Amino acid sequence: MELSQLLLPVIEIARASGQVILDIYQRGDFEKKIKNDDTPVTSADMAAHKLVTERLSALTPDIPVLSEEDCSIPLKDRERWERYWLVDPLDGTQEFIAGSGDFATIIALVENNQPVMGVVYGPVSGVSYYAAKGHGAWKIMPDGEKHRLSILKHEDELASLSIAISRRQDIKAITDRLEPSRNYDLVPLGSAALKSCLVAEGAVDCYLRLGPTGEWDTAATQCIVEEAGGRILDMTLSPLSYNERDSLENPNFIVLGDTGLPWRDIVRLEG
Repeated sequence: MELSQLLLPVIEIARASGQVILDIYQRGDFEKKIKNDDTPVTSADMAAHKLVTERLSALTPDIPVLSEEDCSIPLKDRERWERYWLVDPLDGTQEFIAGSGDFATIIALVENNQPVMGVVYGPVSGVSYYAAKGHGAWKIMPDGEKHRLSILKHEDELASLSIAISRRQDIKAITDRLEPSRNYDLVPLGSAALKSCLVAEGAVDCYLRLGPTGEWDTAATQCIVEEAGGRILDMTLSPLSYNERDSLENPNFIVLGDTGLPWRDIVRLEG
C-alpha cells in the first residue's frame, strides 16, 4: 500500500487503542507491574499492545511490528527489515497511573531506518496528530476539524523561548543546559510524543529531553515534526537513528521548531 492508503486505517487503529486505554483509565481497575528496566507497565499498556499489533498485522501482514511491550527481537533479525511498524501502545504510562491524562498511543512506519509515517492519538483530548513523508503534518480535533501543523518561527534571534519539559523532569537539569541571559517559559507535560507535537503545532519552541526514552517514543513524532518544518536531533545536533543498534534506547535529544535560531548558543550540547 502507498502511504496515503495506510494513513486513515492507521489513524483508526490508534483511536481504537486510545479508546481501550481510556475505558480502563476511567474505570480505574488496571493492574500495574514493574518491568526489568524498572519502568511500570499496566494492563492498559498490554491491552493496547494486543489491539495495535493484531490490527497492524491484519492490515499489512508482510510488515513486522516492533512494540515497546515486545521489543526483545535481536538486531540480527531486525536489521533485515526494510520496512516495519514501530509502536508505543501507551506513551506516558506514569502519567496514566498518576491520573494526569497526558498519555498517548504512538504508531510509526519506518522504511530504511527512517520514519516515513507517524500517528499520535491522545485518548483524553481526543486529538490526533499525523504525518506522512512529503504530505505535511496535520492535527484532527475531536469534532473532525483538521489543521495543518507548522512550527513557530521567530524574526528576533533573541526572542523569549517556550520549552516543553517532562512533568517529572529535574527542572534544574534543564535550566543548567540553557543560556542564562535569555528568557524561557517552561511548559511541563507528560507524554513524550505529545510534547513533540506541541513543537510541531507551534505551541512551544522546543522540547528538551534528558533521560531514557525508546526509539518508539520519537519515530512517529520525528515524521510529524519534520513535516511541520522542525527537527528531532540528539544533543550533538546529529540525527537520531532507528534499528541500527542492539539497544533501542535513544540518547538525550532535542525537538527543534525554528531551526534558524542559534541553538548551539541557546543549549549546552554534548560531545
